[in-house]
Amino acid sequence: MNSMKSLHLANAIAQKVDIDERLKKAFEEIDREYFMPKGFSFFAYSLDALPIQAGQWISSPLTVAKMTKALEYNLGDDSVLEIGCGSGYQAAILSKIFRRVFTVERIESLLLQARERFKKLNLNNIHTRFDDGTHGWKIYAPYDRILFSASCIEPPISLFDQLKDGGILVAPIEKGSKQVITRYIKDGKRVISQEIDECLFVPIVGGVQKS
Repeated sequence: MNSMKSLHLANAIAQKVDIDERLKKAFEEIDREYFMPKGFSFFAYSLDALPIQAGQWISSPLTVAKMTKALEYNLGDDSVLEIGCGSGYQAAILSKIFRRVFTVERIESLLLQARERFKKLNLNNIHTRFDDGTHGWKIYAPYDRILFSASCIEPPISLFDQLKDGGILVAPIEKGSKQVITRYIKDGKRVISQEIDECLFVPIVGGVQKS
């Protein structure tokens, strides 16, 4: 059963970002409060990005909406790879849009918490991996969509090898002092890029961080 607070949050998002009913329903069904650190649940239904542990943040719901919308998902899309699981909130939203979600996190403590949240919410179509996200997750490739939940100067070229032809990769790209949500469409050996909107993410970091 959807909480009234989640319904209000979904409506607030829809007033600021042009989202379809499918994505709006995902925000109604996923209670952001489950993904908040202790002591921050009061702020769960605001439109703000908020700090979590290990110097990371849970994105603003508006940013989650923009990033998900930028994937240009279709009913036939099967799989999405997320780089940077963090709290798990973005992956949870994706789980209502795609049949299979694969998410990679380099900070072990964050991933362990996210796994518990997915289990508690019965989000059984989310598959998690503790690894350097820049490696992707080759065994389940190719993916219909790839989403970066961390900023970068440019996406690793190797990840385009894990994207289906005609697939879309979305990433926050660092442009001087700004970050811009950028959509990349794989067209054979070409990659077409489209800038969408400004955003703010923590930068991508290589390697892993054990608990």
